[in-house]
Amino acid sequence: MHSHRSQAGFSLIELLVAVVVFSVGLLAVAGLQTVSKGSSFESLQRTTASHIAHGMLEDMRTNGGAIFVYTGSGELGNSQFAIEPDPSCTTAGVECTADQKANHDLWFWESVLDGAQVVGANGPVGGIVSPSLCINGPVGNGAGIYTVSIAWRGVISMQSANPEVCGSGSPEYGGTDEFRRIIAVSTFIDPTM
Repeated sequence: MHSHRSQAGFSLIELLVAVVVFSVGLLAVAGLQTVSKGSSFESLQRTTASHIAHGMLEDMRTNGGAIFVYTGSGELGNSQFAIEPDPSCTTAGVECTADQKANHDLWFWESVLDGAQVVGANGPVGGIVSPSLCINGPVGNGAGIYTVSIAWRGVISMQSANPEVCGSGSPEYGGTDEFRRIIAVSTFIDPTM
């Protein structure tokens, strides 16, 4: 007569296989978490850039009398407007000309780009990574389509054939602009209205 004994527990081989399978699963979850954090950061940068571009266009629309100041400002993001212009234009009771308001707007939006609106223990923590902001409009600054473009440094290398020149060629965006991300927002503005 043969006796059948049932086995109880795991063998060492079964335990090692289970540990290997579990480890591979944990590594996959860790990799997914890393990709997710990078994508979240890219999304936050794009959303911030979009808000800044729309805000700048609204300031330009409401202060159309000095549209030439905005379009002649060059590329923002290089701290050319590091010091708040005088007068402040945000102080109650202070009257500003259209040119003064435009200069104050440029200072404000550059400080937002650089993160000066959100300050932590070690300085500015908001803003965009290595930003560039460009404003383009029709020749002569008359009625037409005005575009605010914002470029920033992305997390991963990507090749794209983006025709927008804002920030192009900057060493901060890589040798072939492979880290440059860009958003361009356009609207019609009539400075005479």
